[in-house]
Amino acid sequence: MLTGIAALGGAASLALLMAMPAAAQSAVSLDERAAAQAAAVQADVVKWRRDIHQHPELSEEEVRTAKLVADHLRALGLEVRTGIAKTGVVGILRGGKPGGVVALRADMDALPVEEQTGLPFASKVKAMYDGKQTSVMHACGHDAHVAMLMGTAKILAGMKADIAGTVIFVFQPSEEGTLGPRVSGAELMIKENLFGALEPDAIFAIHVVPGESGKLLWRSGGMYAASDRIEIRLSGKQTHGARPWDGTDMPAIASGIVQDFAHIASRQVNVTHAPTVLTIAAINGGNRFNIIPESMTLLGTLRTFDPEMRKLAMAKAEASVASISALYGGSAEFIWTAPTPAVINDPKLTAAMTDALRKAAGKAGIDNQIDPATGSDDYSYFSRLYPSIYYNLGIGFPKGTNHSPFFDVVDEGALEVGVRSQVLTTLTFLQKIQSGELPRRKAK
Repeated sequence: MLTGIAALGGAASLALLMAMPAAAQSAVSLDERAAAQAAAVQADVVKWRRDIHQHPELSEEEVRTAKLVADHLRALGLEVRTGIAKTGVVGILRGGKPGGVVALRADMDALPVEEQTGLPFASKVKAMYDGKQTSVMHACGHDAHVAMLMGTAKILAGMKADIAGTVIFVFQPSEEGTLGPRVSGAELMIKENLFGALEPDAIFAIHVVPGESGKLLWRSGGMYAASDRIEIRLSGKQTHGARPWDGTDMPAIASGIVQDFAHIASRQVNVTHAPTVLTIAAINGGNRFNIIPESMTLLGTLRTFDPEMRKLAMAKAEASVASISALYGGSAEFIWTAPTPAVINDPKLTAAMTDALRKAAGKAGIDNQIDPATGSDDYSYFSRLYPSIYYNLGIGFPKGTNHSPFFDVVDEGALEVGVRSQVLTTLTFLQKIQSGELPRRKAK
């Protein structure tokens, strides 16, 4: 029957389903209902995604996007809270029957990138960033995330009477963060008590990535790395480039740190346990070919999946900087900022959702054993508090990856799979809570 209903596509499939007697509808499997309704909202999802893509907003500035979302949720009859973490939006759908609580999260912000996709709905938006007018682009797919969750909300709101439990839709600002000390939208929403007394039993999120269109990808355990920003301020005595022995050889200190950091990540932590990346990405100091400056600044990042390995790598990095600086007669200040935890997929929840995700993906299939990614996402603030699954959605192969000026959702048809996956995992989770197969989360 799935082929017969879903093959009609769009509104026709939904109309046929809703025209069935109640008894006949109940005989239609959950994945068939999800497929039919995801097809029905696909045109809206594409429209919303293109509109949001054409009007991107930087972190903490997602005013237009937040209004679009809030107006949509109110029109669906949901309870809506706005202004959380400045521009965050939360919608609450209380089902017709008691049950568990599940949250779905989408991030809303864009990046300071000049779009080069050539799309008819490409962004031409500019905004102030780092003190100057800068182009803004949805170069990481958050436009798709928002649109898919709006579509999911529309479907689930239409099924309200049959839902046993509560669904919370979280539209999060500032995942990418701002210049200077990181302001995590997820962390700030949690600090501002976004859930109130209605804390979820689990939370789900989806992220679009280059890959086979419609394929769903994830892993149990560490999905995305913990991230720490590094700033190292070196100080010493300035000297002429022709007389390096009269001062502090700052370039030698900087190069020694870079080399030793590579050694720490490859030789001084257990590389067989979990990936560790320790990178210096920028070295700033000096402006003359023949003057060794009195100060230099190094900027970088540490990425880890294990808290103990993080502590070990941090300690070794600090010791390395101190010893190398002292060796050349300089001093160093080591500053760690913007810590973001690792995104962890709960093993039991991940296993329980595998069949639902497989059905949602259909012919495109799944890969539930992907390698851990050393990128980061502040969704981790949710995943460390609540059982979580975070999975990726392939959207074809754009000319550039996430954060590239060429990044795009090449196949918008993949968004239908994304909506289907969110609907199906939500309903499956609430059913498993109802049956006792999955436990309610214990209040802390």
